[in-house]
Amino acid sequence: MNKKELDFLVFCIEGVASALNISGDSVYSYLTSKSKILDEYILPHYDALHTQGKDYIVEDIIEQMKSEGLPI
Repeated sequence: MNKKELDFLVFCIEGVASALNISGDSVYSYLTSKSKILDEYILPHYDALHTQGKDYIVEDIIEQMKSEGLPI
């Protein structure tokens, strides 16, 4: 993971945490240890995702979390 991807990941985590009113640590756990969203969705689709607006990105990740059956 390069610096741009890392910065984007932090942006995503904080955006989702704010939208769901939960901690960034919880979101990180949901994206890594409780699912493979980080490795199988966010990073592989970085090129497309980072060109979108914050609202779209946050909603897209939340939808991925819901589709994984995460309790959000």
